[in-house]
Amino acid sequence: MALSCGLDFGTSNSTLGRVGKGGVPDLVALEGAQRTIPSVLFFGFEDDRLHFGRQAVAEYVSGADGRLMRSLKSVLGTTLYQDTTRIKGQRLEFGEIIGSFVRELKQRAETQLGSELTQVVMGRPVHFVDDDPVADAEAQSQLEAAVAAQGFEDIVFQYEPIAAALDYERHVNRERLALIVDLGGGTSDFSVVRVAPDRSGLADRSSDILSTAGVHIGGTDFDRLLSMARVMPELGLGSETRDGKRFLPVAPYVDLSTWHRINRLYDAKALRDLRSTVREAREADRVETMVMLVEDRLGHRLIGRVEEAKIALSEHDETRFDFPVRDRQIATTITTSDLGAALADSIGRLEATISEVLKRAGIAPDTVDSLILTGGSTLVPAVAGRLEAMFPEADVVRTDVLGSVGLGLALEAKRVFG
Repeated sequence: MALSCGLDFGTSNSTLGRVGKGGVPDLVALEGAQRTIPSVLFFGFEDDRLHFGRQAVAEYVSGADGRLMRSLKSVLGTTLYQDTTRIKGQRLEFGEIIGSFVRELKQRAETQLGSELTQVVMGRPVHFVDDDPVADAEAQSQLEAAVAAQGFEDIVFQYEPIAAALDYERHVNRERLALIVDLGGGTSDFSVVRVAPDRSGLADRSSDILSTAGVHIGGTDFDRLLSMARVMPELGLGSETRDGKRFLPVAPYVDLSTWHRINRLYDAKALRDLRSTVREAREADRVETMVMLVEDRLGHRLIGRVEEAKIALSEHDETRFDFPVRDRQIATTITTSDLGAALADSIGRLEATISEVLKRAGIAPDTVDSLILTGGSTLVPAVAGRLEAMFPEADVVRTDVLGSVGLGLALEAKRVFG
């Protein structure tokens, strides 16, 4: 018997949900007992195997020879999607790589469920690409093609914040006006939604969606900004050439701080350019450390450590950042104030987008009953504090930050496909 499901293919983590016989949604265990799986692949050159999720990260961290791919959702709708990437002598398209990940999730879920999955409601951000409707439509088409190639015959898309609202609606006992704040790994989406227990089964909920808006800012951007502010200066960012006539090029530091661009630095020409920069740099030792780091292909590991520092600042006022590169050490201290300063402009853009979504809905902040926070980036204090301050009268609801979208998509799949 063919089944339907809801699939949340996220920038950082993914889930697959189903509604059982009792009408209650649940997430399928995709990696051991874990119901979330990091959206990561590792092409192992030593064992000629493709690893996924936590196992992919473990292979990479162990020092196994291979290629790590992460934040693949971020390439949808961009010019980078049209590129191919070299994997051990082969050139693969990004659509093929995304398809490989979706196929693995589908097969793991089918093994758990004992039936084939042919119908799916896919989550999508309000905007894959900001201020470019053509590129945004192309991004959805690219994802749809990658998913269809894995055997899904019926594919429907639903906005991720709307899915989070559907999950939240299961727990309310009266009508409420909710602002859904979905801060994911690659995008931040906002929706003003009317939720009520007696409306959850309606086929058409369009009148309950008062407004939506989104911006291409997410957790991976926070990692990049923190890296540029506090870690890349340790590798020479912001320093001058020996003659004092110019600053060192910024582009390599941006690439090293951006999950889906790190592999560009492993190109032979990029490495030659970096080595040339060492000879020109006033602080040559710092840039030489960067060259060593790139030569040893430690880029993803470095930004993983930045991400860990960001997460640590959710619970502590400061954290120590240490990262070994051969016989050297990148060392600094990062505080919550540093993180807040690094993210200030981005948080301002989030606030402006929220103001826009309220304006579109024709409501004032004090009419919002529930502020629903979902997505891993809502755990960053510098972000959550500013959002909560905008709605002092609203009940703050923290959902299952990694699972609520998948649960809502499962409910939507049940409604759409039966």
